[in-house]
Amino acid sequence: MLSQKAIAVILGQAELFRGLSETDRISLAIVCVPRELSRREYLFHEGQKADAVYVLFSGSIQLVKSDAGGRDVVIRTVKPGEIFAEAILFERDNYPVSAVALKKSTLIRLGRSEFFDLLDNRGFRNGFLASLMGRLRYLTDRIFRLSVYDVETRLFLFLAEQYGKKEEYVLPISKKDFAAAIGTIPETLSRLVLKLKKQGKMTWKGPIIKIKKGFWEKFTPSGE
Repeated sequence: MLSQKAIAVILGQAELFRGLSETDRISLAIVCVPRELSRREYLFHEGQKADAVYVLFSGSIQLVKSDAGGRDVVIRTVKPGEIFAEAILFERDNYPVSAVALKKSTLIRLGRSEFFDLLDNRGFRNGFLASLMGRLRYLTDRIFRLSVYDVETRLFLFLAEQYGKKEEYVLPISKKDFAAAIGTIPETLSRLVLKLKKQGKMTWKGPIIKIKKGFWEKFTPSGE
């Protein structure tokens, strides 16, 4: 059985709750309920009346939606620490997609009514709103960067801000996730890495990135 502390930790990884204080995450964890799914078991179906949002603790969940021909189209695959079905909190009262476990999975269920009860608490409500404002500022900054900086500049800015200005990195994320983080696609990232290698600025092999000595001293983001 998952402890409230373990639930609070995984809630802190979900985008909607990442900015909450530890106290507020514990308050949230108290009203959450763990849920187990077997492989290929459905959590909910598209159009079903919605009563909860979920955070994946372990396993893998696939979100699918039916097209005009009745075929299932994969929307995305949920990874541990990610929240899904959050739209039902404020935007709608039925699930817009179906959710099915690709393998045995453990989820954290947060009931809609329980969440709104928490919002009646002034302290929690203020913390949640502050978290949302922080997320909004992050998205605003991201839009600014996408419009002002090219992909190369965003790559180096991401490295510097997330991991510091170093000559060697061992990345904890995949190239696919790295590409998404800087607002591009894996194919574009691969072409950029090849170009930077030819220019002698960096190499990228497996999880290891090596930056040319002295590069950071001369690096100035274009657009500033």
